Amino acid sequence: QVQLVESGGGLVQPGGSLRLSCAVSGSIGRFYRMNWYRQAPGKQRELVATLTNGVSTNYADSVKGRFTISRSNAKNTLYLQMNSLKPEDTAVYYCNAADRSGTIGWGQGTQVTVSS
Repeated sequence: QVQLVESGGGLVQPGGSLRLSCAVSGSIGRFYRMNWYRQAPGKQRELVATLTNGVSTNYADSVKGRFTISRSNAKNTLYLQMNSLKPEDTAVYYCNAADRSGTIGWGQGTQVTVSS
């Protein structure tokens, strides 16, 4: 069992930045993989960024070079730094924790709206 609580979403203009946070109950280091997903209205949930063993990162092609996933072991928090935001980045963003067998838990999501 794990509790994941996202924060940091909001309304931002195109070209702007936001940093999402995901507070993890207990030690974040115990998870094999931490992920950020997003779901736009009328679309399927998609994987945005992955952090494996706290070191290896992977990104969806649509966000490469603009988004950065990281974590703080001291604060047991996962982050998603989002720069050069575009209207198509508008979605609910979810934090996800996983072990080698699959998903352990999801956060409740935080809304990101990119609009002028």
